[in-house]
Amino acid sequence: MSGSERRAQVLGIAAGEFAAGGLHGTSIERIARRAGITQAYIFRMFGTKKALFVELVVAAFDRVTEGMRDVAGDGTGLDALGRMGARYNQMLADRTSLLLQLQGFAACGDAEVRDAVRAGFGRMWRTVAETTALDPVTIKAFLAFGMLLNNGAALQVAEVREPWAKGLRTRIRPGLFEHITADTNR
Repeated sequence: MSGSERRAQVLGIAAGEFAAGGLHGTSIERIARRAGITQAYIFRMFGTKKALFVELVVAAFDRVTEGMRDVAGDGTGLDALGRMGARYNQMLADRTSLLLQLQGFAACGDAEVRDAVRAGFGRMWRTVAETTALDPVTIKAFLAFGMLLNNGAALQVAEVREPWAKGLRTRIRPGLFEHITADTNR
């Protein structure tokens, strides 16, 4: 296996492990064992366990951000926001990426992790803001709904037959954000 193939393999294995166990609950030994390599080799590739974790969390944020930017295309305003929301809804199927984001938030007690998560979230905010040209209140509402959807995916609400879970699964229509603006929320 080439170095780049081995790196991709380790990233794939580590993503699942960190998504399930977080920064402190994940063992480099287990990742190495699953990859069929030594812990020392992982440390040569990534430096530290935290560096590997941060790389995966940042990549999870960037996948979502890039997916929304790509689908928006040349669109702006609520039209672009609606397309971004539809793409985000599709991306909920990538539960590992969503759990990595949540694990990143959970590990924000560590300053390095917090800085990386802030940067990833900041890129997401700027992408939505610059693409849509909408006001901060609308962007805040949009991203707040996204965070709620992340939590729903983590909770696997599709498997829950309770009224609250059904409510959480309700599709958000683009028109929802028409009344959520800085002008209407003074």
